[in-house]
Amino acid sequence: MTIEPKWWKEAVVYQIWPASYKDSNSDGVGDIPGIISTLDYLKDLGTTVVWLSPMYDSPQDDMGYDISNYEEVYHKYGTLDDMQNLIDGCHKRGMKLILDLVINHTSDQHEWFKESRSSKDNPKRDWYIWKPPRFDAEGNRHPPNNWGSYFSGSTWKYDETTGEYYLHLFAESQPDLNWENKECREAIYKSAVKFWLDKGVDGFRIDTAGMYSKHQDFKDAPVVFPDVEWQPCKIYHQHGPRIHEFHKEIAEIMERYDTMTVGEVGHSTRDQSLQYVSAQAKEMNMMFLFDVVEVGSDPRDRFRYNGFDLVDFKKAIKSQGEFIEGTDAWSTVFLENHDQPRSISRFGNDTTPKLRLESGKTLAMLQCCLTGTEFIYQGQEIGMVNVPKTWKIEDYLDINSINYYNQFKKTATQEELDELLGRINLLARDNARTPVQWTDQEFAGFSDSKPWMRTNENYEEINVASEIEDENSLLHFWKKMIKIRKEYKDLFVYGGFEILELEDPKLFKFVKTSGNRKAFVVLNFTTDEIEFSHDAGKLLISTQEPKDGVLKPYEGRVYIESK
Repeated sequence: MTIEPKWWKEAVVYQIWPASYKDSNSDGVGDIPGIISTLDYLKDLGTTVVWLSPMYDSPQDDMGYDISNYEEVYHKYGTLDDMQNLIDGCHKRGMKLILDLVINHTSDQHEWFKESRSSKDNPKRDWYIWKPPRFDAEGNRHPPNNWGSYFSGSTWKYDETTGEYYLHLFAESQPDLNWENKECREAIYKSAVKFWLDKGVDGFRIDTAGMYSKHQDFKDAPVVFPDVEWQPCKIYHQHGPRIHEFHKEIAEIMERYDTMTVGEVGHSTRDQSLQYVSAQAKEMNMMFLFDVVEVGSDPRDRFRYNGFDLVDFKKAIKSQGEFIEGTDAWSTVFLENHDQPRSISRFGNDTTPKLRLESGKTLAMLQCCLTGTEFIYQGQEIGMVNVPKTWKIEDYLDINSINYYNQFKKTATQEELDELLGRINLLARDNARTPVQWTDQEFAGFSDSKPWMRTNENYEEINVASEIEDENSLLHFWKKMIKIRKEYKDLFVYGGFEILELEDPKLFKFVKTSGNRKAFVVLNFTTDEIEFSHDAGKLLISTQEPKDGVLKPYEGRVYIESK
């Protein structure tokens, strides 16, 4: 099937987490003027689309994913005028701007929810999901079912005002909106979607895009983790009975503008995924699947971690890379985001500065050679890594990690708690949320005052300023690979994808094809020199100075061949 070219397919998207990106007013919190000050840097990197994570008004219980007003900006980030300047600044430089669309839930401080909880007969009562308690034989009150929250504990919170429970798949302060209510949906579209499209934004990353339609019987979830009271309930809120109806309504609005939409769906079968992102379905342009970034973890619980090897990693990429073959759908390419650990710590090697650099280049090469729209997360381009292994639970700020740890310690031994802390250190969301390291000055040049969360201690050796001056740096290599990706877009953006020698535990080899051209990519994911020779094409780029007959540790190469 011929792939139709689109600007959003060829995009290089750079994700910004505003709190940790760049502070312009020395209050220790990143802000929109800080972002504006770096737009030339982003343009020079090769960015064509900036994705801004939630900047809306919020109590910040979940870093802005708890929105109290879709039409206002969180005061520490700036103003509506600052947002307009950011939109215009991106457009002036030939870049586009997309926002996070967080519409599965709001903050409990949103005016809609305040009205909803005020009484059972309030006109907005049905804008959220309320249920009466269950009572046992002794008359004790219990939540309506056994659903477990993504942030630990029950998904239900009892509200004294009306004597009922409201549903929250995430934090207690994030009540789920009731998408069954048409009036509620229309209000969401007006406030969260049209308001920003009319200001000039170019699309949205759609948060928790598979969750809006809940099965309306709200029955107990199957017991899959007997050691906990509350059970994974995704089967009753993911890919629900009306989810595609809802997305088609959103898409009808998007069609009036030249937008880009990417949905966070996470886990789904190929057939389920195609229902969202097939061009014929007319719902979303593309989606994020977590096969790669969550490899080694139980998809129902990231901290139930079993580890992985290169073969597992290749199989995850194969699943994601072959997703669009023979279809009219489109895919995404990413190894990091605000919810995931740093890719070098996860998939490369951060044990020494040399291995960190070399494995970072190999991961950059991998990502720039895969088919789909390219997504880079702030700091990834300079090789930022996970927080130090010396961090204690008190150093973490993310509600997900803290709640999980506190729930776990109720029944765990000290040895089990120590093991969990090791998994948190590897996998926690805070790994991606430390301030961006701009310089080797105090606070990493992120701010002139103490940041809202700890800066990674390695900022003196990993920072933008030093890498801009170093032609051997990871930043320079990212620029080279992005340029090559654009120059050979027929191969690397749109090309067919095939992994070779899938079971090889040391080398990752694959080919990209387009017409009569072929690219061969080989990546060494070990600390050993490995015998290797290839004479069927021209060497386009290598991550290191090539040595005849071998691949150096973490060396990657791209060859261009003609069929």
